[in-house]
Amino acid sequence: MPTIPETMHHIATSGGGGPDVIHLASGPVPQPKPDEVLIRVQAAGVNRPDVLQRQGLYPVPPSASPVMGLEVAGEVVALGAAATAWKIGDKVCALTNGGGYAEYCVAPESQCLPWPTGYSAVQAAALPETYFTVWANVFMHGRLASGEALLVHGGTSGIGVTAIQLAVAFGAKVYATAGSDEKAAACVALGATAGINYRTQDFLDEIKRLTGGRGVDVVLDMVGAPYAIRNLRCLAMDGRLVQIGLQQGSKVDGFDLGTIMARRLVVTGSTMRPRTTAEKGEIAHQLRERVWPLLDAGRCAPVIFATFPLAQAAEAQALMETSTHTGKIMLTVAA
Repeated sequence: MPTIPETMHHIATSGGGGPDVIHLASGPVPQPKPDEVLIRVQAAGVNRPDVLQRQGLYPVPPSASPVMGLEVAGEVVALGAAATAWKIGDKVCALTNGGGYAEYCVAPESQCLPWPTGYSAVQAAALPETYFTVWANVFMHGRLASGEALLVHGGTSGIGVTAIQLAVAFGAKVYATAGSDEKAAACVALGATAGINYRTQDFLDEIKRLTGGRGVDVVLDMVGAPYAIRNLRCLAMDGRLVQIGLQQGSKVDGFDLGTIMARRLVVTGSTMRPRTTAEKGEIAHQLRERVWPLLDAGRCAPVIFATFPLAQAAEAQALMETSTHTGKIMLTVAA
């Protein structure tokens, strides 16, 4: 049995604010609940919800760890009383309920997945948040099917990269928006049919042109209000708008329900953190059955933009706020 210390280093915040409120702290190692495992963290992912939590804009659920961090990879070092899916020493990556910016983290056993073949800790830790989110929203809620077309906003974000790769792998045609010509080209390199520079091009006009006026079957959006009406106009008959973020607001002026009725559109969306353990476990099950074989075969690998040691989490989040990255920003915790 591995020796587990009583205390650990983790990242804490001194109130909501900028990256300067982040600091390295010490605290007790968490204890797994009956259905959880304790993971010695080797790497953790940095995601937008972490930034929002640090800013005081993303309330932590009452039962969740106040420590930031929603995805980790590492070694199972302890099991909850009812945990049977994993054994001590297993290498797992996990969608956590918080607590990932730390040397040790607990996660429900059903939210853990094995490291894909040949993956490092950093690569494995880059998977859970984006893969759970994309699978649940693009494929479960959005029902994207082979032969359909998908528009991904923010194509070079962690979510965007994953959405492009998985949609292409499952036979869809993908269009993606990004904030520069270089980033638009990066989307094409990832498999998108076309990248659209939203700073110099109107994505609605471009989608209509690129699809011969038909539109796309699914739109994946995290921008929110400023894009809402154009997103609906991008959709083909029976199209689906999937909302996963509201970075620029949630209130839409001039919203015409007639557009939805006339084109039989579906507007849906979701957040991941409030889902139940059972719901997240079902997503994990589908990922293991449908997506992990692709990863084991070397396809759809995460794109790692930068890594920082745990103590430099502030620098990692500051980089994320610049939106200059393509792919994932990661923290290294232990060997």
